[in-house]
Amino acid sequence: MTARVLVVDDLIPNVKLLEARLTAEYFDVVTATNGFEALAICERGDCDLVLLDVMMPGMDGFEVCRKLKANPDTLHLPVVMVTALDQTSDRVRGLDAGADDFLTKPIDEIALLARVRSLARLKASVDELRARAETSATLGVTGAVAHQLDDGLGGRILLVDDRVNSSEKIAIALRDLYQVDVETDAQEALFRASDTPYELVIVSLGLADYDGLRLCSQLRSVERTRHTPTLMLADIEDRARVLRGLDLGVNDYLVRPVDANEIIARVRTQVRRKRYADSLRSNVQAAMEMAVVDPLTGLNNRRYLQSHLATLMEQCGQKGRPLSAMVLDIDFFKRVNDDHGHDVGDEILQGFASRMKRVVRSADLVCRFGGEEFVIVMPETRRDIAKRIAERVRAAVAGTPFPIRGGAETLPITVSIGLAESHGGEPPEALFKRADQALYLSKSSGRNRVSTDESNAAAA
Repeated sequence: MTARVLVVDDLIPNVKLLEARLTAEYFDVVTATNGFEALAICERGDCDLVLLDVMMPGMDGFEVCRKLKANPDTLHLPVVMVTALDQTSDRVRGLDAGADDFLTKPIDEIALLARVRSLARLKASVDELRARAETSATLGVTGAVAHQLDDGLGGRILLVDDRVNSSEKIAIALRDLYQVDVETDAQEALFRASDTPYELVIVSLGLADYDGLRLCSQLRSVERTRHTPTLMLADIEDRARVLRGLDLGVNDYLVRPVDANEIIARVRTQVRRKRYADSLRSNVQAAMEMAVVDPLTGLNNRRYLQSHLATLMEQCGQKGRPLSAMVLDIDFFKRVNDDHGHDVGDEILQGFASRMKRVVRSADLVCRFGGEEFVIVMPETRRDIAKRIAERVRAAVAGTPFPIRGGAETLPITVSIGLAESHGGEPPEALFKRADQALYLSKSSGRNRVSTDESNAAAA
């Protein structure tokens, strides 16, 4: 995967070296020689990932990273700090500032490319979520996109490690900030990760009876754990497997012996990123639901009905089974709005939807078609059975007056229903037309009744 990488270093030879390495791998490269220039490039959206030198005059890399993570427009940018500093305390300081990783000079070219590719994939995924969420927010469908990262504390972590001393040290280091569950069996770990909403899975590459990389790959391939970040625990000699893990989509790694402060910082980084991505997915999911759900009644809307009815009819036709549809119209609803106001009209619509849902079957598709008109689609249902369900709906509506004005008053409401049956071989529009004609018969015959279409098409 290609990406545009910003290389930030005050020493031109360092910039040229990284630029040459990345360009040779088909990455686009932009450069900056100081922190102020780097911030401006990031704010313009001219890069996907930042390779940031720590030791720079004027504004060091730590400060640049903190500013990037504090800015809503750049907080999602992956940052890799490139430095000659090799102390754990320096890595922790950078991670606390919001960096995703550290590369120590002289830079290992293979490690550099593996990390850049891994973070480029992450950035592309987050960018897609951000674009969808921001579009939904702009249209007023959902709330605004989060403008800051979560603190990354709390939550539940699964540690997969069969070395008792190792797992105990990690659990002790994290226990004041996270709930840590330890699992020694890889297969059991996969089941637990699928059944429990963990915010991070830490996998030892040194499992005695299972390949830790295979477990990481399986976590990525299972739908329920696909978005759960993974962190590898490796030994010094595991370098090749660590690089392979990054190619497989593992988010981060730690080399033993593990420093308590560093693992806290890396865990916190991964949890923060997961929660940010989850918030974006939640916005996108809410937008999708709002696109197919009527916000007043909570029923599926006309768009959902139109996109699913043809499929339902085709499936029933292939099985040689009937499908019935009823069209419902609240009687004299305009008079309700005119005499009592639209607020009361909304109460009636909500109460009507609630009564329908109580008496139909779970397999029936209930939709608000528009205004006071509703549709119920009943797969694999004959006309005589559908008529009994329609009568239940009619009786549930007419049987008890509807509470209005918060329950202070009541209002009697009735509904007219038209019903038609299909055995396939006709478009949804034809089925609706016949059901609508039956509805017209109900209304012209005095309302508060169920009429069925008796045409030959229903039995074709």
